[in-house]
Amino acid sequence: MKPVEFGMIDLTQPLSVMTPPWPTYEPLQLKFFKRLAPNGANGQLITTSNHVGTHLDGPVHFCTHGGDIASLPLNDYLCGPGVVVDLSDMAEDYDIYSSKDVEDRVEVRDGDILIINTGYHKYAWEQPEADEIRYMIRHPGPQMEFANWCKKKNLKWIGVDCGSADHPFNTKIRDWMPKEAKKADAYLKSKYSKGLDDLFPPDHYQLMHIALFGIPIVHAENLGGDIDLVLNQRVTIGCYPWRFVNGESSICRIVAFVDPDEYKELMKKKDAMKLTPLGDIIP
Repeated sequence: MKPVEFGMIDLTQPLSVMTPPWPTYEPLQLKFFKRLAPNGANGQLITTSNHVGTHLDGPVHFCTHGGDIASLPLNDYLCGPGVVVDLSDMAEDYDIYSSKDVEDRVEVRDGDILIINTGYHKYAWEQPEADEIRYMIRHPGPQMEFANWCKKKNLKWIGVDCGSADHPFNTKIRDWMPKEAKKADAYLKSKYSKGLDDLFPPDHYQLMHIALFGIPIVHAENLGGDIDLVLNQRVTIGCYPWRFVNGESSICRIVAFVDPDEYKELMKKKDAMKLTPLGDIIP
């Protein structure tokens, strides 16, 4: 048998009953329906929404005529060349990032997969600085110029290491959490001299979903794992959701493929870093 000619860097957040879903969505629930004694095997049942942990939003999640998860081909769509960009040096609570911020750091080629590291995975549930409010409610996000740039670049799909590829206050969270919306509005007015209503007008609502999913340029949310090993570099990226007929979204595994020599060096680097109890890098 031919030996494996690549190494895999896991970009997936651990999945647990403690993993928070997107706000208001059903969390993962788990129970045993049989045990080794007396059944001779363990068996479990899960109840969950599709938006828990690392997951891929499918086109039909926001587009009536969009395809389901099973319609997204593995070759030339879910898997392919891409780049991981690190925006953590400029990311702040409630802030905005742009296409220029990305292109100042990496070369994005036509047809790429783009993974965005905002740095907010350091607030994910399994990390020492875990903070569900910051992770889901305060992460940065883009404006319509970014969605238009995604179209121009003909991106396949996007991944983010936080709760959504949209700015949280360009979603229903603005209505659900008015105190946080007031803080976001004040921050944005201080930095950009424009508030939420100006930066995210009604016809730009949830733009990263509505403006892109019909193409489809979809996105995966809640990435993490060892993403810090592959920042600002080109890699081959693979996303592996269920082959989910009629599925609007799916829990998935996302990996970056690197050559064997680079993988060995990255594992040496990881060995010298602080890790969570589940074995992921602490940013």
